[in-house]
Amino acid sequence: METNSEMEPPAFECHDLSVSYDRKPVLYGIDVTVPGGSLCGIVGPNGAGKSTLIKAAMGLLPVEGGWARMFGRPLDEVRGRVAYVPQRTSVDWDFPVNVMDVVLMGCGGKAGLWRRPTAADRELARESLEMVQMLPYADRQISQLSGGQQQRVFLARALAQQADLYFMDEPFTGVDAATERAIVTLLEGLRAKGGTIVAVHHDLTTAPEYFDRVILLNMRLVAAGPVDEVFTAELLQKTYGGRLTVLSELALRAQAARARRTV
Repeated sequence: METNSEMEPPAFECHDLSVSYDRKPVLYGIDVTVPGGSLCGIVGPNGAGKSTLIKAAMGLLPVEGGWARMFGRPLDEVRGRVAYVPQRTSVDWDFPVNVMDVVLMGCGGKAGLWRRPTAADRELARESLEMVQMLPYADRQISQLSGGQQQRVFLARALAQQADLYFMDEPFTGVDAATERAIVTLLEGLRAKGGTIVAVHHDLTTAPEYFDRVILLNMRLVAAGPVDEVFTAELLQKTYGGRLTVLSELALRAQAARARRTV
């Protein structure tokens, strides 16, 4: 008999998704399915289209072909269930706004961006900042924060959206070790509550530790699925074309990391 979870549509899927920049193809016919409750990393070399994939899924880039769905529906029908954390380097941090204002933007996601924040919104924003240990900085201008602090604020804004699916573009880039560990703990907590995270990730050494599923991408889909099945020397070789000895070592580390997590 089919269970309820098996009957539910995947949190994210795309079919034959293709994207070009200035007529130059970046993604070719991507077919991916990410089930709900996953912590999924998108891994591949520079220029592989990793960020392009989630931007196209979020409707931030036009697609040449194919489609993306969240929970079996187009994004516009479920936008309130989806949050997006862009690359920190893509944001104008000189914009005159404080930390609390940034997080309140997330609170408005389900009820309209331009409405006035309510007392409940402010309480939710405070709780979200507390979760990322940034509440003491609520009145600080975002331009005065360190890179790691800015990333924590972005995560707080996503938390305030109370989404079911989170797209994150390199959430660990430019942060210190303490912030990186805090982000991992936060993502694991979201997954434990039934949330789904799809994150662009560039560090092969930590990918098998941080994620339970991986999408290997290099303009085309190389492989996608559980870390144990996908993070192998052969598939990493196809993705990166690097030295097999180094990739084999990474694959072995992945197996060891997964073994430790299941003990």
